[in-house]
Amino acid sequence: MAPLNEQDPNMMLRSDVNKLGKILGDVLRHHGGEALFNEVEEIREMTKALRKSYDEANEKELKKRIENLKSPMRQQVIRAFAIYFHLVNIAEQHHRIRRSRQYRMKRGENIQPSSIEAAIVNIQKEKYPETVIQQVLDDSSIELIMTAHPTEATKRTILEIQKRISYILEQFDNPALTEKEREDHEESLINEVTALWHTDELRFKKPTVIDEVKNGLYYFDTTLFDVLPAVHQEIEEQLERYYPDQDFKVPNFIHFGSWIGGDRDGNPFVTPEVTWETLNLQRDLTLRKYEESITELMRRFSQSTTRVDIDPEFIETMEQYEKKYMKKSETWPVTTEIYRRMLGAIRKRIRQVGKTNTGYDVAEELLADLRYVRENALKHQLPNQKLKQLNKMIRQVELFGFHLATLDVRNHSGEHETAIAEILKVVGITEDYKSLDEEEKMTILENALKDPRPLMLLNEDYSEETREIFKVFQMIKDAHEEFGQRSIEVYLVSMTQSASDLLEVLVLAKEAGIYRLHADGSVDSNLHVAPLLETVDDLMAGPAIMKRLFEMDIYRTHLGERGDHQEIMLGYSDGSKDGGTLTANWKLFEAQAKIHNMAKDYNVRLKFFHGRGGSLGRGGGPLNRSIVSQPAETLGDGVKITEQGEVLSSRYLLGDIAFRNLEQAASALLEASANVYASPGDSCHIRRPQWEEAMEEISKASLSKYQSLVFKDPDFLTYFKETTPLNELKELNIGSRPMSRKGSERFEDLRAIPWVFAWTQCRQMLPAWYASGTGLAAYGKASEENLELLQDMYQNWPFFHSTINNLQMALMKADLFAAKEYVKLVKDQEMGQRIYGEIEKEFNLTKEMLLKISGSEQLLDFTPNIRDSVHLRNPYVDPLNFLQVDLIEKMRESSSEERTEELLTEVLLTISGVAAGLLNTG
Repeated sequence: MAPLNEQDPNMMLRSDVNKLGKILGDVLRHHGGEALFNEVEEIREMTKALRKSYDEANEKELKKRIENLKSPMRQQVIRAFAIYFHLVNIAEQHHRIRRSRQYRMKRGENIQPSSIEAAIVNIQKEKYPETVIQQVLDDSSIELIMTAHPTEATKRTILEIQKRISYILEQFDNPALTEKEREDHEESLINEVTALWHTDELRFKKPTVIDEVKNGLYYFDTTLFDVLPAVHQEIEEQLERYYPDQDFKVPNFIHFGSWIGGDRDGNPFVTPEVTWETLNLQRDLTLRKYEESITELMRRFSQSTTRVDIDPEFIETMEQYEKKYMKKSETWPVTTEIYRRMLGAIRKRIRQVGKTNTGYDVAEELLADLRYVRENALKHQLPNQKLKQLNKMIRQVELFGFHLATLDVRNHSGEHETAIAEILKVVGITEDYKSLDEEEKMTILENALKDPRPLMLLNEDYSEETREIFKVFQMIKDAHEEFGQRSIEVYLVSMTQSASDLLEVLVLAKEAGIYRLHADGSVDSNLHVAPLLETVDDLMAGPAIMKRLFEMDIYRTHLGERGDHQEIMLGYSDGSKDGGTLTANWKLFEAQAKIHNMAKDYNVRLKFFHGRGGSLGRGGGPLNRSIVSQPAETLGDGVKITEQGEVLSSRYLLGDIAFRNLEQAASALLEASANVYASPGDSCHIRRPQWEEAMEEISKASLSKYQSLVFKDPDFLTYFKETTPLNELKELNIGSRPMSRKGSERFEDLRAIPWVFAWTQCRQMLPAWYASGTGLAAYGKASEENLELLQDMYQNWPFFHSTINNLQMALMKADLFAAKEYVKLVKDQEMGQRIYGEIEKEFNLTKEMLLKISGSEQLLDFTPNIRDSVHLRNPYVDPLNFLQVDLIEKMRESSSEERTEELLTEVLLTISGVAAGLLNTG
């Protein structure tokens, strides 16, 4: 690999971008002629000039040029800018890989920050006892949960092209490349960029849930099946390197789960049948990968009894396997190659899983066989040599079982309440369960759980809705029997507002036999029930809700069967939509600390599930920073975080990027946990009471400012709908789930995803920062001492540091130059200018406070690479924003259906392009 220029580390990135840009220019000339090429170049130069030095006359000329564009030229111009961003994104991802590999080439000399090696080195410097390090390894847990919403705005076909382009760029870095090889790669690169130009960016129909499932499985198939074991192996190797005299055991503490196919909340297309098909697809992929791994092992394990002595007991076991599971014609033909014969029998049993009784019943049986092979094969190895390929497969089976990824099931609390109300009415317990107060509900539910008899009369005609809810629980029971209990472990209750919301789920689980009370009073409980605390009010009520449950004998018995383990999900999206990002983040932090400390009193171990979005307006940000910004005392509880559909390609499309993302998360957790474990009871050194008091004041001022605009200004919802492409987003086929609950037009029912996506498109990005400036200024401008305290908090409190940096990123990606264009879409211009003026004023105040607190001259001074990338992208995003405004305006005024369809297609192309340019959707 060619070395990076240390004086100009981005030189090779610019070279890649220029190379790809030149090829795109050639493609434009060839397929659109000089007219298209010149149009794109001249618009690009005009927007660059405007960014460099604003001139009103030049702005008017640019807008006039855009307004005068006609199709098909206009559509081609939009596509040119959008495809340019796809190419830039590939180049930037490849440069990340390039930088990471440069560090690895000089391993031990120049350690890459946030790498596993860096974490182990830092732990070693602190001289933590070996017992602390092993305890950290044993207690660490990272679960990353794939979601389908918002689904990737980029089609799978385009992702495949991007992956091939990245591979070609990697080949150019090889200093031993011959001239002929270089020419071949140049030709391949041209072909791929041309294919990108020839490919439709937009889906012609909405994806089904199963389409979304297959999209998620794509990342397991192409990267994660290999990368997850590699990250664990890296931890093992670094521990061996820096602690050669210790024998640390590295458990499988990084796992992936999924909501795709199990998340029923607001999605009528996620039926029990779809969830069952999802589980089948996941198992099929896992078995195929295992079969491929076994076939590869058979190529390698060619040892023959003519060359090595193999344990007679192992040979006898292998022969029994052949007789029991294989036909004579299926056995390995070379009888002396014992390991190949044994692996052939194992492969046959893998092929029969779920089909006949000759297949493995559970993954543990496969694990036992693989470990038996390893135990015997190690006898023929040189001292201290490992069977890495076999170890990798063993690690894969430990990680993925036969289920691949644990599937969470989620549903809205109101659905359970309605079903319970009907069941109780049919059996004559209460006529109107919903009208009862909380204590009356709890009494009825507790009595139902204490009675071993079923509640439901199966011969009764329940409503279709209640039958459907019950089918979900029956499906979970069947899934445990068919796919194992790891297939579905958690049932999430969205919009949890009371303790009864969880008990209702437990009662439904009892009716299906997932929860069982035996005559002797003992209980079997095979499903975690987890609340989802979403709104600011729910977050504040969270500690009391959980305390009520922990004090109930029947619930504690359930928890005892679940290892005294309680999962609690925290919703970032709706909390932010409800109270603004700064207040939501503080209330989330506060709720975690309070619930954790309360649970300790009851000897309940928690796991917090962070429902973060990919975008900043929904709690997004780098995974490693998300982990260390949590209350320090909760790190030992384990970390569970959603990985939204919109970030999957940027994080897991390429193996090296996937590895880097996961090692950053692992290193952050290991290092932070070691710090906490080494000083038990001293976690408060991570924050001080006066910091928390300051945050409470800031939060109150911010919440008041946010709600005064979003909920109290009668014109705000009109402004939002008219100044953003919200209505047009409905036509972008990026997800199976409806944009709002119940098809309602109410703000309360609008999902957080389109809420954020729409604001991102118009560059105001309001959910990611609005009202933060007012909150920070209310405290920071009160006195010089207050400002100094905020600066101290930024330097020494990971939560506040991450919050301020995420706000900087949000303001950097927001852009008032482009945002003000969207105001012209508001019919009532006086109202539009008034609200935009409020937003602009708050933007400037927020920027002022962020710079004062961070001590920076510019936003994102702490990460100049990202800052420069945003600056460089803006002139290319601007044309798409200007075109989007012009097209929406034309479309909303158009009366011709055919004309509107053409305009809609072009609007959707701009939406896709802006998403690619900003690397954000919702």
